[in-house]
Amino acid sequence: MRYFIEISYNGSNFHGWQIQPNAVTVQETIEKAFFTLLKKQIKLTAAGRTDTGVHATQMYAHFDLEEQELLFGLKVKLNSFLGKDILVKNLYKMKQDAHARFDAIEREYKYYITQEKDVHNPESKYFFSRKLDFELIHSATQIIKKNKNFKSFCRTRTNVNNFECEIFDFRFEVTEHEIIFTIKANRFLRNMVRSIIGTILDIGLKRTTLKDLNNIIKKSNRVYAGPSAPAHGLFLTGIKYPEKYITHENKI
Repeated sequence: MRYFIEISYNGSNFHGWQIQPNAVTVQETIEKAFFTLLKKQIKLTAAGRTDTGVHATQMYAHFDLEEQELLFGLKVKLNSFLGKDILVKNLYKMKQDAHARFDAIEREYKYYITQEKDVHNPESKYFFSRKLDFELIHSATQIIKKNKNFKSFCRTRTNVNNFECEIFDFRFEVTEHEIIFTIKANRFLRNMVRSIIGTILDIGLKRTTLKDLNNIIKKSNRVYAGPSAPAHGLFLTGIKYPEKYITHENKI
């Protein structure tokens, strides 16, 4: 039987989602918890992957398990075992061909910037106190929103051959001390959001012009874009599936 697990995590102490040698990752930590509790190897396939230091308030992954009796109390047991940095929010029984990655139709990220030092939650916001031109930033978000090819904002060492993404929404809000960027798309490339935010901050500082941004996009080369914004301000905040794909009825 196939199941979905919905999780949230603080990425500060992890080297991203995906298992890698000689590093502690979110996927490895959860799979080890499954093995300890069920005495079975469980492989998770996630809706995406986050880089080192990036957080998630909603991530889905699927796994297979034949012994349904092992699911009894599993969410509570996992949460007791996983510690303070990972929360299992829900478990869902799915159709056998359900796929956490390929069936997702939209992903949402938020990037949090604080312009006043936050001594209580410094690991979840990027402290950036310099004055920004928000009219230029708004214009830049509209250019990004209309773009399709994001090779200029993708990590250079990658096996990806398709650099096209459809941006559904890209906006920001400014409060007394915070700037929050929200970006939604059908898919994201590695390091894409942080590269975009870093470039837009350069535009807000008037280091880079809107004309420069258009040229950066046309050149399709990461070296021309701005620096990546720090990982700790970035959150994966939503994974969207087709209507009635995940419902209250299939929650365990």
